[in-house]
Amino acid sequence: MTAIALVAMAAALAASAAGPAAAEAKKTYKIYLSNNFVGNDWRQQMERVAAVSVKKGPLAGRVDLKIENVENTVQAQINSLNNIIRAKPDAILVDAGSDTALNPTIKKACAAGIVVISFDQVVAEPCAYALESDWKRIPAVMAEWMARQLNGKGKVFVDRGLAGAPISAALEKGYLDVLKKYPDIEVVGNYNGEYALGPEQAGVASLLAAHPEVDGILTQGYGSGAIKALQDAGRPLVPVVGFSYNATAVTCAKTPGAKCILGSNPAYLSSEAIKLAVEILDTGKKPEDRHILVKGDFLATAPFKSELYPDAVTQTIEVGKTAFPDSPPGLTLPISPGWVEITAADAAGS
Repeated sequence: MTAIALVAMAAALAASAAGPAAAEAKKTYKIYLSNNFVGNDWRQQMERVAAVSVKKGPLAGRVDLKIENVENTVQAQINSLNNIIRAKPDAILVDAGSDTALNPTIKKACAAGIVVISFDQVVAEPCAYALESDWKRIPAVMAEWMARQLNGKGKVFVDRGLAGAPISAALEKGYLDVLKKYPDIEVVGNYNGEYALGPEQAGVASLLAAHPEVDGILTQGYGSGAIKALQDAGRPLVPVVGFSYNATAVTCAKTPGAKCILGSNPAYLSSEAIKLAVEILDTGKKPEDRHILVKGDFLATAPFKSELYPDAVTQTIEVGKTAFPDSPPGLTLPISPGWVEITAADAAGS
């Protein structure tokens, strides 16, 4: 046999040995995303960034993504999930309408060998992974920022969110647990902002009429409603805690004297869920803990380093970089995880 023939044979053998592994590494997975509600900006952005994240970066060509929207009822989502299970996908991602009512259906999917990841609104069924923002960390860092702004002394208003909502109670408790460490910070008023600009502005305005002095406001919503209430009352601006809506970031960046920190429940939770599903399918390795916390970045008008959570990242609010005047006000920031580039235009669907 000639030297050329030997080289050709060796190359063929090497290609044969490497072929299955290489093919497996580039396998395309069929993944469904089941969403029970599209009636707000966050859910629509969540779907858009999911679709973008499988077209670029490390997931490009790896995922055949199908998004199934259903009516906002538990039964509608159960019916849809049963149809999805019959399609035998590799994975199902679920933004759930109930943390318990979907459990029997989720269990059926797991029994069929389907990887199930619940995200945002997560399920209790142990066979499914639960991927969500760290709701303990978020209010703690923001209350710490407020205490630092006030040098440990002052009077504050605290938003109670939406009456009866578990996340509202968790956020309020998170704020108060930190503020209790500062005996010279006094909560002088509460209101229910209901995660909407109107109730937030009205609630703060009512408290301003009753309290001649306030040094800080901790909202569970936009924060920009609180700033507008201060301006309308002719009161000096005070430090404000809010969440990372684009309108709020723009307001904080453009309002002279504004001091803000914004917590994030990133819409790219969907992208993180897709990435996790692909990692599990590629490697066969399952995370040690079914409950996975996404640590979204904070946004602030000036650099801030948390002592309670030293690994917390705070991005500075800057027009054109982390705040986008030409993009929809309801856009949730930050827009993109670190492993794929999702632009403001991508997230807005423009």
